[in-house]
Amino acid sequence: MSTERIIPHTSLQQHKPKTELMKLTRRQLLSRTLAVSSSLMLGGSFITASDAAWAMELKVLKPETMTTLIQMARDIYPHDNFGDDLYAAAVKGHDDKAAEDTEFRTLIDDGVASLDMAAVDAGHANYLATGWESERVALLRSIESGDFFKTIRGGLVVGLYNQATVWEKLGYEGSSFEKGGYLYRGFDDIKWL
Repeated sequence: MSTERIIPHTSLQQHKPKTELMKLTRRQLLSRTLAVSSSLMLGGSFITASDAAWAMELKVLKPETMTTLIQMARDIYPHDNFGDDLYAAAVKGHDDKAAEDTEFRTLIDDGVASLDMAAVDAGHANYLATGWESERVALLRSIESGDFFKTIRGGLVVGLYNQATVWEKLGYEGSSFEKGGYLYRGFDDIKWL
């Protein structure tokens, strides 16, 4: 079933921006979803990787809000060898909690709005448009004493580092109690520390 919709589109011609109308099917619209960063794309109620390796459906938070939370997670606990999927899984719980708790949803929405406002005050379009990691970290330092930042950082400790895939990337073998402990299982072979 091919349903066509007319969507305004700005042509990317050099030095001559031109607005034209394009006929897009729903599939084409989804495949050309607004790219927020080099690896994330947004839709009506979802976020996906640009290579379609993973996607996350959202309950109540806007995709822009969740994308900001993913970038915050990456900036708070930076690991170059971690994909966005691990950070997305770490902050997904905030969307679940926001669906049940309107006060929590307000905390998240207001926190992202204030972070974006701080980015605007620093001369950027928003937090996500702040290109340099050091500038994003400076913005995070300006809000680190607030409840919003503490909530996000606190959730990341468990949300990020309690994933088996993260353990593998860090060289952690997991709990040893069930396997007889570390004493006779190479307690001194730790490579990630």
